[in-house]
Amino acid sequence: MNAKILIIDDEEGIRFTFGKFLKAKQYSVDTAKDFDEALECISTNDYDVIFADIILRGKTGIDVLREINKRNINCPVIMITGYPNIDTASEAIRLGAFDYIPKPIQKDTLFHVIDVALQHKAVMDEKEKYRLNLEAIFTSVKDAIISVDKDLNIIEINNAAKKICGLNRTIIGKKFNSEGEICNRNCVASLIDTINRKESVETGRIECQSKNKNDQTVSLTNFPLLDRHGLFSGAIMVVRDETRINSLERDLREQQGYHKIIGKSKKMQDIYSLIDLLSDVESTVLISGESGTGKELVAAALHYKGNRSNNNMVKVNCSALSENLLESELFGHVRGSFTGAVKDKTGRFKKADGGTIFLDEIADISPKIQIKLLRVLQEKEFEPVGDSKTIKVDVRVITASNQNLSKKVEAGLFREDLYYRLNVMKLILPPLRERRDDIPLLVEHFIAVFNKKFKKNISSISSDTKKIFLDYNWPGNVRELEHTIEHAFILCRQSIINVEHLPSELTNYNTRETSYDDNCNLDDPEVLISALKKSSWNKTKAAELLGISRRSIYRKIKDLNISQDRD
Repeated sequence: MNAKILIIDDEEGIRFTFGKFLKAKQYSVDTAKDFDEALECISTNDYDVIFADIILRGKTGIDVLREINKRNINCPVIMITGYPNIDTASEAIRLGAFDYIPKPIQKDTLFHVIDVALQHKAVMDEKEKYRLNLEAIFTSVKDAIISVDKDLNIIEINNAAKKICGLNRTIIGKKFNSEGEICNRNCVASLIDTINRKESVETGRIECQSKNKNDQTVSLTNFPLLDRHGLFSGAIMVVRDETRINSLERDLREQQGYHKIIGKSKKMQDIYSLIDLLSDVESTVLISGESGTGKELVAAALHYKGNRSNNNMVKVNCSALSENLLESELFGHVRGSFTGAVKDKTGRFKKADGGTIFLDEIADISPKIQIKLLRVLQEKEFEPVGDSKTIKVDVRVITASNQNLSKKVEAGLFREDLYYRLNVMKLILPPLRERRDDIPLLVEHFIAVFNKKFKKNISSISSDTKKIFLDYNWPGNVRELEHTIEHAFILCRQSIINVEHLPSELTNYNTRETSYDDNCNLDDPEVLISALKKSSWNKTKAAELLGISRRSIYRKIKDLNISQDRD
């Protein structure tokens, strides 16, 4: 299309001459003799170039220029005058006039000025197109975008910043971390980090703690503002509302767990199915598994999912008490029945009447306690210590052990009849090294737990840490993983747990040291001796090689009667 030009001049001869010259070059030309006609033209037409005489009847060409600026019209304005002076030229240039030329204007000069102005207009139009495109993108993005200068003064925000962050445009020009705003500004630290490092910084999900929204979760991505020369001027923060996704993932995590047991692996799904089958039956259940695999949690799930859930679940650690104390703890005693029995005591079996009793570390009870326990299982009755009165109880018994009870029966250390009474249904918990797919879920769970406990905002673990977690054999199982993350929380002062925050057992662990797979027979003396020799009879290192706890290896050495060759 031919360029459209407006000529504003109170001299008819100038308007006619300019019009004739320009129309001869195929330009489209409009003319106006004063300020009012000029306003009417620019109100109804778009022009590529405007010529305006400084001196008009009534208002001046400078007034026309002010009006064009006021209306944000993207058009170069060339001021012309027959009486040039410094003041009017300065004012015109200050107001954004493209050029300022004196009369009389030569034909060649006129066309040259127009050519340059049209080139400038083309550049301005292209920039405006890009600006409008960027503005449309900036406005339409559903993530909040906040730009700040290097002093954290807010430069610009988009519409989503109001919805997500509750920010109005009145905040522009204020400090981003200013007091009295609508949230606690948990995001400021990452923005400051970007400004200090002049690098992009991504932050995992954080709780926004907005005063207007409950439980809002967001993720942050910060970018430094650098020009083509690398000069730094500020940063842009992109805030994504992750609340809905976080809620869906939380629901999914809950489905991947079972009554506080975390895990989605095939082996854990099989455990959940067994719990479903056993929860309402009255049969005794023996829960077997290494230390730290979650035997107590499984016992609790069996109780609280069953029809006894409205009554007590009583827990007893049988290995923590001596024979006399354990007898009194389980069955109670009467005053004076032994030294220190200053009053009657109700036993745990009585307290569990109508509910469930969970006997942990059952393999450690003495022969005397084994006899009394067998009677309770067979007859549902017992006598307190020092009393001849028989007490009847209705109790479901769940036991647990990290030892091989059948081996203890063979060795004569555990009654065979009691073993078969306890082992009506057996539930074997897999060690953590056999359910490595559950490690990320467990890590995420413990991070949430310790964030609340330590009032921190740690979001995740590093990739190197994750690799160590997946490679390590976890002789202490889930309990060891929990303690490891707690250890890391104490040391970690940032949002991500790194290798340097881990205990030395993990950082020094080398999976290449061991040639023992998860299926090796740990009850084979040759396997145990081989591991002990490899570790120069260091029992702790040998336990790590075999993927068992130190306590377990001491017990196996004793059970298998292994001794170091001293020759």
